[in-house]
Amino acid sequence: MDPNIKVLERRVFYPGDRVFREGDTGSCAYIVQDGAIEIIKKIEDKDVILGVVSKGGIFGEMALVDNAPRMASAFAVKQTSVILVPARTFQDKLAKTDPFIRALLSIFVKNIRAMTKKKS
Repeated sequence: MDPNIKVLERRVFYPGDRVFREGDTGSCAYIVQDGAIEIIKKIEDKDVILGVVSKGGIFGEMALVDNAPRMASAFAVKQTSVILVPARTFQDKLAKTDPFIRALLSIFVKNIRAMTKKKS
């Protein structure tokens, strides 16, 4: 096998499986191959669904953009296969991106985190 080719890990989660927990350190992002993932945040002791990520969507990337803990938890809605994008791979790709786009992405992440803190 060519040493320059990187194989990304694939995982399968079943209904109700937790992918990660709010407050965890982010070591990778995830791309949904099939299935669906709910993003859930505790707000005033209640689980609030912030969104559902389906085929082709990415989640878990915010913790890699700003090196802050996970802002929400992620659970499989149904059997879901994901591709793991390690932090190093994500950071390498981000470093090659136009500085304007990187700055814009950082602003988006900061704003999303600020909006969800106001609600909790």
